Amino acid sequence: MPRVRVHQHVNPLSPFYRQEPRPADVSAVFADASLPLHLDVGCARGRFILRMAEAEPGCNYLGVEIREPLVDEANRLAAEAGLKNLHYEFCNAMLWLDRLLEEVPRQSLQTVTIQFPDPWFKKKHAKRRMVNNEMVDTIARHLAPGGRVFVQTDTEFLGEEMFALFRADSRFTETAAPINPFPVKTEREKAVEEKGLPVFRSLFVCKTT
Repeated sequence: MPRVRVHQHVNPLSPFYRQEPRPADVSAVFADASLPLHLDVGCARGRFILRMAEAEPGCNYLGVEIREPLVDEANRLAAEAGLKNLHYEFCNAMLWLDRLLEEVPRQSLQTVTIQFPDPWFKKKHAKRRMVNNEMVDTIARHLAPGGRVFVQTDTEFLGEEMFALFRADSRFTETAAPINPFPVKTEREKAVEEKGLPVFRSLFVCKTT
């Protein structure tokens, strides 16, 4: 079956994408809700966590994506693969990540990945960038102590902007991340590296106290 076609960019501030999601019900969507949870924010087609769910089945994987057709397609592929530790949710994470995670036990959320989000290059569109102070605060409040946040992009100024937001929050400590710490790479990551272009990465750990 061919890939579903969607717009590459959608305005997260438009009325359609402001709709409030229901809180994710991990007990309903995963076969074993007690497993550690890996949240992939802005997962696009969801192939990264699909391969992660296959490679490391000892975790649950939740993908969040603003383009609903991609969510439907990803959930169909997860079902076809028989992966009971993988689920995708339609959500505008820039506005509603806190609501989506409202009923997720804090101790279960161990890993968050934010990979190659839309840079929205024009200054007038900067307010559309997904990672903002509110998202950093949401992650800090929901992530288990000792949990990790891995952030990467191929756009240097966006990387510095995102890294600065996490560095400014005293609930995180930063560790060097010159390489992807996971056994799987995103499609974008592989394409960038194949061109010999740099990827800007950082890893943040939620403090235990």
